[in-house]
Amino acid sequence: MCRIETSQRWHLALFILLSLLAGCGGGSMSSSTTPSSLTLSLSSDTAQVFQGQTTSVTVNATLLRSGTTGNVTLTVTGLATGASDQIQPPGNVNSGSISFTAGTAAAGNYPLTVTASDGTLSSTANLTLTIGASAQITSGNNGTFGVAMSTSFQPAEWDYTVFQDYSGLTTTLGNLQSQHIRLQGVSEGVPQGTAGSSSTAWNFNVLDAITQPVLSVDDHSPEFQIAKAPPFMYQGDDSGNNFADATFQQFAGYAQNLVQYYNTGGFTANGQTYVSQSSYPITWWGIYNEPNINNDNQTQPTPLTPQLYVTMYNTLVPAMKAIDPSIKIAAVELADFQNQVQNWVPTFVSGVNAPVDVVATHFYSTCDQTTDDVAIFASVATNANGNFNFVTDVQLWYSLMAANPALASVPVWVTENNVNADYDAGNGMSACNPGQKFVLDQRGSSAFFAAWRPYVFSQLGKAGIKALYHWDFAADAEFGEVNVTTSQAQIQLSYWVDYWLERMFPSPPGATLLPYTDTDSADLEILPVLNSDGSVVIMVANHAVNMPTDNNGPGAPRTVSLDVSALGSFTSASLLTIDSTTSPTSGPTATSVTPSAQITLTLNGYGVAFLTLTP
Repeated sequence: MCRIETSQRWHLALFILLSLLAGCGGGSMSSSTTPSSLTLSLSSDTAQVFQGQTTSVTVNATLLRSGTTGNVTLTVTGLATGASDQIQPPGNVNSGSISFTAGTAAAGNYPLTVTASDGTLSSTANLTLTIGASAQITSGNNGTFGVAMSTSFQPAEWDYTVFQDYSGLTTTLGNLQSQHIRLQGVSEGVPQGTAGSSSTAWNFNVLDAITQPVLSVDDHSPEFQIAKAPPFMYQGDDSGNNFADATFQQFAGYAQNLVQYYNTGGFTANGQTYVSQSSYPITWWGIYNEPNINNDNQTQPTPLTPQLYVTMYNTLVPAMKAIDPSIKIAAVELADFQNQVQNWVPTFVSGVNAPVDVVATHFYSTCDQTTDDVAIFASVATNANGNFNFVTDVQLWYSLMAANPALASVPVWVTENNVNADYDAGNGMSACNPGQKFVLDQRGSSAFFAAWRPYVFSQLGKAGIKALYHWDFAADAEFGEVNVTTSQAQIQLSYWVDYWLERMFPSPPGATLLPYTDTDSADLEILPVLNSDGSVVIMVANHAVNMPTDNNGPGAPRTVSLDVSALGSFTSASLLTIDSTTSPTSGPTATSVTPSAQITLTLNGYGVAFLTLTP
C-alpha cells in the first residue's frame, strides 16, 4: 500500500478542483471582462448665445470596453434654423466641446439633444439653447416722445356709487397721475330727463357722484364728453338714436347749460339754480360718443351721418364757447374699425368750421373673446388680422387732417383703449356677437395686458398720438384697472401697467426718442428715451406668443442684450418688471443692476421691463 503525504494530498485536491472547473467551462483566472458602457455628461444643461456671438459647452464622454477607452463622436439635433454648431468630439480622450453660433436664427428657447456614439453604443443628454435678442441703443434724436396716460369713467345708474362704496378709491385713482380723466355720462348720467319746467327735469346726482371726486384728483381737469343728448331730444326716445331736431339747436342749449353748471356759476331752470359743488371748472369737452355707431339705426329717419355730425359739431361748439370762451374741444371720438376713418374723417375735415383742439378715436383689438393672442397683437401695427391696425389708422388721421390748414397741427388722442370691446348686453349674452354667450376676456387684466398695453403705448406714441386712455377705471376683470365687482375694490395688473407707463414716460414734459436697432422686432417692442436730466429709460415689452392657438396664453420667454455703450457711462441703474409673477395688490418692485456697456434682461413670458440708467 502506497502512502500519500499530506502535502501531496493537497496538491491532488487542487488539481482535481481545477480540472472540474475546466470541464464545466470555467475561464482562466488570468483574464477578466469589464461590461461595456458609454457615459455622457455636459458642463451645463443650458446655454445662451446672442446674434453675432458664439458660446461653448464642454462635453465629457467615456467609453469603456475591455478596460480601454474608445473613439466617440457627437451629434446635435433640434438646432434652430439659421443657427450653427461646431463640434470638437471627445475621440479617445474623454473630453470634447460644442460651440453654438446664433447666426440668423429667431430668438427663443430651443430644446436640443446631444448624442454621443462609438458606432455601437450611444448615450444622450438634453440641452436648452437660448438664442437671445440684441438691441443697440445709440445717441441721437428720433423726435420727441410724449404720450399722456389717462383713464375713464361712465357715470350711470349701474356704477355711480363706486366712490361711496369703496373707501380709498379716490386715493387709488389719484395715484395713477392721470391727465384729463374722461367722463362719459350715459343713461341716468345724462342730467336732463325731461323738457320743460318740471321739477324733475334736471338731476345731477348720478353724474356728480363720479364727476365731483374726479375733479378733486390729479390735474383737476377732466375731459367731459357729452356722450348723449337727453332722451326727449330723439325721435320717440333714445333707443331710436335719431335726433328730432336735425339742426341741433335744442342739443346746443343743453350743452350750454352743462358749461354754465360746471364753469360759470350755474344756471336756473324751473325756479331752481343748478351749480357744481367744485371750484374747479371743466376745460375739456368732447362732442358726442362714437357717432359712427351710436346713431346708425336705419329703421328710423335721419340717422347720424358724417355730414350731420359736422352740423352738430359746428352748432354745439360756438354755443358752448359763447358761455366760456376758454374751453377746449375734442372732436369725433370715433369707434375705429375697418374703413371708419376713411368713411368719416374726410367729411369732417372738409366741413368743420368751429375750433378743434384735438381729434379722438377709440381702439380695441377685438370684439370677440375667441380671437387668439396672435391676432390681438397683430391689430396694433401689422394689419395681419385682416381688419385694421392702430398705427395705420393714426397715420391716416394725420394725413387726412393735413388737407385742412386749421387741423394740420391738431393732435390725436386715443380716448378709449382695451383688448376687447365686447360686454354683457343682458342675460349673459354678447353685445358684439348675437346669439353667443358673453365670456369675460381676462386678457384685460392678466400678464397678456402687461405686454399688450406697453406695445400699444409705444407704437402709437411713435406714430404721433398725444394721449392714451384706459377704458375704464372701475369695472370688472375685463375692463377695469380696479375690479369693483367684488366685495372689495381689487387693484388689477392693468393698473400697475398704466401707473408705471405714466411715471417712466411722463408727458409733459416728454423726452427725446433715441435711435436703436434690434434683432427681434416681431416679438419685442423697445422704447428708449433720453430725459432732460440725462437719465435714460429703455422699455422692453415681450409679446412673443408661445403657441399660435393661445388665447390668454403665457407668452414665450425672451432674453435681450441691450448695448448702451454709445450712451456714455452711468453711475446707477434699476430694473422694474411687470409679468405673471407681479402682485396685483402691491405692484412691482424695482431692483438695482450694475451699469455696464451691455445689460442683459430676461422676460419669462408676456410682460414688460423698464431699465432706468442714471448718470
